[in-house]
Amino acid sequence: MYTLLFAIAAYLIGSVSFGIITSKLFGLGDPRTYGSNNPGATNVLRSGNKTAAALTLLGDGFKGWLAVWLTQRYGPQFGLEDGAVALAAVAVFLGHLWPVFFRFAGGKGVATLFGVLFGISLWLGLATIATWLIVAYAFRYSSLAALVASVFAPFFYALMEGPDMILLAIVVMSALLIYRHAKNIGNLLAGKESRIGAKKKGGKAA
Repeated sequence: MYTLLFAIAAYLIGSVSFGIITSKLFGLGDPRTYGSNNPGATNVLRSGNKTAAALTLLGDGFKGWLAVWLTQRYGPQFGLEDGAVALAAVAVFLGHLWPVFFRFAGGKGVATLFGVLFGISLWLGLATIATWLIVAYAFRYSSLAALVASVFAPFFYALMEGPDMILLAIVVMSALLIYRHAKNIGNLLAGKESRIGAKKKGGKAA
């Protein structure tokens, strides 16, 4: 019963879409109506407002961390252990992908996944972020960096902790992130994916 309550709370936290909220606060267009139609930081950046994009990135990452932290901090009082943490992690991620507050039109989950990983382990988060940075610097593709980092995340956790329910949760989230990047994968294979810093129409950086 308590496990379900924590999972529901995590899903609702994940359903808070900072890309949409921040865009409204800054008087920008709904990020679901332009660019990649994705309410994530990368697409919000296409509006030209770097502050809004940064707040989106931080907010989406924070909610992933918060859901895990709350379960780790208060779950033991109700007899909850790693299984509940794993479920909360997946729930907050699902909330970001399919937010109940925004007609189930959410983002791709990169920032939220990183937030979840930092909540699980500081070293896991740092290792995954480092992977993203290395790939992004080498190839200049944000989507490719996210895909590679998400593939490595379960391996990093397995090396640190071994197989358990949390590892399974990370595998599920990584698989969902790859699924949500299906269009990006197609663009990468076709050589049509936008590089980091590339200019879009109107002179704005992607």
